[in-house]
Amino acid sequence: MFDGLQIGLNDVMQIMILYFGIYALIRFVRGTRSAQVLLGFCVLVVSLLLFTYLFRFDVLARVVYFLLVYLALSMVVVFQQEIRRVLALVGGQKLFGRHYAALQDSVPEKLCRSVINLGKSRIGALIAVERGISLHGHEETGVKLNALVSHELLVSIFTPPLPLHDGGIIIRDGTIAAAHCLFPVSNQGNLTTSGMRHRAAVGLSEETDAVVVVVSEETGKIAVAHNGRLHRYSDDKVEKLLLRWLRKAMPNETKGSVTMTDWLTAYFSKSFKINVKQEAGHAL
Repeated sequence: MFDGLQIGLNDVMQIMILYFGIYALIRFVRGTRSAQVLLGFCVLVVSLLLFTYLFRFDVLARVVYFLLVYLALSMVVVFQQEIRRVLALVGGQKLFGRHYAALQDSVPEKLCRSVINLGKSRIGALIAVERGISLHGHEETGVKLNALVSHELLVSIFTPPLPLHDGGIIIRDGTIAAAHCLFPVSNQGNLTTSGMRHRAAVGLSEETDAVVVVVSEETGKIAVAHNGRLHRYSDDKVEKLLLRWLRKAMPNETKGSVTMTDWLTAYFSKSFKINVKQEAGHAL
């Protein structure tokens, strides 16, 4: 039965691309409310196709095929938030932009210790670390600071009833870009018992790739929101895992990373020096 079946390199490559595409899609939506919508869409499509195929309803099959086109287009509207986040993530990659800000190696450790101390003091906090997707839109809702990260500054910001304690802060390139910022609130059903800070943290992580740290004012517990999911940790593991999240969110981009602009600048600078030496040699 498989005598005439021939699989070439091109077919294998297409299968691999399709496999990794489906795997990336499942991993991207896993654990979010989009996963339930995608699962419901797949169940509906498979059920309609099996129903028309088993009972040989040719007329209904044509109607189903006709409706599937519009149903697929409607998925663009349903998943517009996720599609916008993916496109913003791709467009936000710093391929041609040169990173001039010198990010200190001690910033993640300093921020981690400050957050731990805030939790011990039962001071509520909401901290968003910007990554590939810009948070300038949310920064406009707050007060711009452009200040270095320090425990004293974080305490003075989040201690009520000071003017900046309500809302969240945005950290960009190792500095506190703004405070008193408003973040979108998530409508996930499993967050109904959570406070407004936790819902705002998850809401921002649903729209961007930022790592958002939350400190509960009631319990002092620390949680991390990323990719639409809220991660809660026990007290004995929170410091280690929080530091891992912050190091992931704030890598030292000034070391070991070369952008396209850096490569072109170095190339033309080297070529210019060679030409100058050659002209000097001819002149002599």
